[in-house]
Amino acid sequence: MKRAFGAAALGCLLAAAALAQDMMRDVDLSSADMVSAEMTRAEVEAALAAATVSAPADFTRKRLSGLDLSGLDLSGAVFRAARLNKTKLAGAKLDLAVLDQAWLLEADLTGASLKGANLFASQMRRARLDGADLSQARVAADLTGASLVGASIAGANLSADMRNQSMGLIRTVLKSANLERLNARGADLSRVDLEFASLKGADLTDASLKGALLAGTDLTRVTFVGTDFDSADLASARLSAPVGLDRAKNFDKVKNRDRLIRRE
Repeated sequence: MKRAFGAAALGCLLAAAALAQDMMRDVDLSSADMVSAEMTRAEVEAALAAATVSAPADFTRKRLSGLDLSGLDLSGAVFRAARLNKTKLAGAKLDLAVLDQAWLLEADLTGASLKGANLFASQMRRARLDGADLSQARVAADLTGASLVGASIAGANLSADMRNQSMGLIRTVLKSANLERLNARGADLSRVDLEFASLKGADLTDASLKGALLAGTDLTRVTFVGTDFDSADLASARLSAPVGLDRAKNFDKVKNRDRLIRRE
């Protein structure tokens, strides 16, 4: 009975983990709520102009999908659970902005600044963040298929949230993401899902990959000086011309090291 209960409990926990970030389940992505905007750019700018340090612009749950908000200073603004699908935010300043549970599917954040921003349980599949700056940000978002070429997550915290296990494991997902030339110096990538992502030329100096999933990941010419690999899963990961791997931490403790594909 004890063994059967354990298996059942494990199944429930795994199911909870799978559902914890699946905000897209049963959501009609073609509905007006997901593709329309209830404000114009001018109205957004007016809200920003009226904001103060003690009362920042608040766009909680607002429908802002498809708007062109490129270049705006949205620093400190609150976008909790807002809809920003396919919204243009290229070059926008979102430093310290709150984007928890926001929808940013296919949003354009090219060259945007999100220093110290909060992106907890945000939906950002296929978002474009090439050249964006997310240094010191707190990220636990679904970035499946996103592009962060030349972006920075230096000092950012992308680790799994270990406080809300009753909800399942909430963590950053970067499956099949383009992370080429990513600056991840000092970033916490503990338990992050990086399966089949491309990290060609990325800098992971002093980053943590503890418990990260790197199955099928392209690790060509990645800098690993001081990188912590404790319990990282490297099944079928492609490791070629690494820089500083001899100065990495706990590389002897990786999972599936025998399945690592090494190319000189």
